[in-house]
Amino acid sequence: MGERGIDQALVERVQQGDKRAFDVLVLKYQNKIIQLAYRYVHDHDEAMDVAQEAFIKAYKSLGNFRGESAFFTWIYRIAINTAKNHLVASGRRPPRSDLDAQDAEQYEGASGLREYDTPEHVLLRDEIKETIASAINDLPDDLRTAITLRELEGLSYEEIAQAMECPIGTVRSRIFRARDAIDAKLRPLLD
Repeated sequence: MGERGIDQALVERVQQGDKRAFDVLVLKYQNKIIQLAYRYVHDHDEAMDVAQEAFIKAYKSLGNFRGESAFFTWIYRIAINTAKNHLVASGRRPPRSDLDAQDAEQYEGASGLREYDTPEHVLLRDEIKETIASAINDLPDDLRTAITLRELEGLSYEEIAQAMECPIGTVRSRIFRARDAIDAKLRPLLD
């Protein structure tokens, strides 16, 4: 049984009244949801509050969950909406970027830069991080969300399509356009 099957079995147990099964889902995904919330609120305590609120909303709505998408995709969507609502309620606007410069190292190719600690390589690495963060920050919301879900959260195209409520072809196009925009900004640094 795969991860999705395990999650679905836990969801079904919760729907039958086993509250401990939901605790397992919370433990399994709480760190990812807190990290996601932190990208929006930029404060650890607030991120924990947002994550807790997202899990409470998920628990209350679990009776309506039919397993058409993976549980993680479903809770991820709830967490994004909860974080955005939290920012609006506190009089702030959602961030233009779902990433900060520290996340840029997760991109393929940046890991090789960690092997070199010469001043030139440190400077180049910092410039690459800033350029990637800036490029992602400049992307429209739909492209930024798609690339974040794919590259940082590791979701499949199908899961992204469900989370963003659009066809898979649209997801592929958004990810391609996001990567192309990021590459265009990186190219001068790497030439």
